[in-house]
Amino acid sequence: MNRRLRPAALLLAALLLASACTGSSGGERVSSPSPSRSPVLVPASPEVASPAARGPGSAQAALARLCPRPTQPPPSVAPEGPTPPAIQTVEQQIQQVRELRFVDPVRADPVSHTELVKDLQDSYDTSYPAGLYRRRSLAWQTIGAIPPGTDLRAVLEGFAGSQVIGFYDTFSKQLVFIGGQDPSPYERVTLAHELTHALDDQHFGLSRVDHLASTCQDEAAEAAVGAVEGSATYFMLAYAQRFLSLQEQIQIGLQTGPSTAGIPPFILQDQTWPYTAGLTFMQAMDARGGIQAIDHALQDLPVSTEQILHPDRYPNDVPTPVDVPQLAPKLGPGWRDLDVMQVGEEFLSILLGLRLDRGLADSAAAGWDGGIYRAWSDGSHVAIVLSTVWDTTDDAGEFASAMDAWIGGGRSQPATVLPVQGWVARVLFASDASTLELLQRAA
Repeated sequence: MNRRLRPAALLLAALLLASACTGSSGGERVSSPSPSRSPVLVPASPEVASPAARGPGSAQAALARLCPRPTQPPPSVAPEGPTPPAIQTVEQQIQQVRELRFVDPVRADPVSHTELVKDLQDSYDTSYPAGLYRRRSLAWQTIGAIPPGTDLRAVLEGFAGSQVIGFYDTFSKQLVFIGGQDPSPYERVTLAHELTHALDDQHFGLSRVDHLASTCQDEAAEAAVGAVEGSATYFMLAYAQRFLSLQEQIQIGLQTGPSTAGIPPFILQDQTWPYTAGLTFMQAMDARGGIQAIDHALQDLPVSTEQILHPDRYPNDVPTPVDVPQLAPKLGPGWRDLDVMQVGEEFLSILLGLRLDRGLADSAAAGWDGGIYRAWSDGSHVAIVLSTVWDTTDDAGEFASAMDAWIGGGRSQPATVLPVQGWVARVLFASDASTLELLQRAA
């Protein structure tokens, strides 16, 4: 997770085009089709975490050991000098749209693409810790989320270097966008997006997202990023429709971005998800209670991607903690924890959609109520248990069936779905068939 939130990517142009062509605005009222639900009681199971499941052998304890906490670099000092008038104008306009005033001055630095990439590179060790991403690369390859041999950190750095057009750093308070002192309409829209981040940070404290990411609370962090990027995208569109002509909006939307070739589909969808799903979530908040409801969602951040995808479940439907016990001793000498990650509805939906129909994937992931995977390795082999809890037994069965079909489409992937136990569905993944047999006996 990037400490600079999720830098603004070129898909903003596509969002703007869709908005211009449909005539919808940032104030469009969108309601969620999902019905309200009551809390669901989960049956006792060793996979459902209890307070005791934070002991030395728990997945949570392993996560604490494996999760790096890199030291933040000292804040950079913004260059001195007057803000160019054209940028000042955008700052004033976004304050009108956002209905908030800047508490402190914000220095917006227009830079070249080369300069922006160089500045991003300075944060890679903090944003993408090498050890964590090397181990996670092996785990995601074993699951089947990314192709064999994929270097997850290199792909994310490549995505940032090719697709990012601006960022706001919640730590240094630095705002950078590709453009000049007299920004074009496209550059003004990018600036409006990042200035919204700055306003939201000054009023609601977005550094909380950094804490979630740096402590590997992946599901809560992804949900928070969805809310934050949803707000910036929502008000960016409102800014464009208020201060740009329709012709300018359409011209921006028709701009062709750089190729995404070489970026695995799972990574591409995961990186762009906060903008699209986050926008829909904030539109639902607006329908619920206007800008005050949007502000509330930033004060009390969503805690799961389920809440982003189903706004009616925010804020009351919170995830059930799930544990995967230590299996290394049962796997044999030399086996140790490789990776632990919280797994939410967004992750499962994107994963299933790699091989299944999108509607089927979304439906199978929609009953999620909690999830985590735990991976082990002996240095040559990898074994993973993905444990999930669902709202109903039918939801658990639907997910299990979808995973069966997904595994079947993976060209003899070493994986299997264990029999569903009430609300709990577990999936085993392994680097090879013999390791899968070993894991089945251990689990």
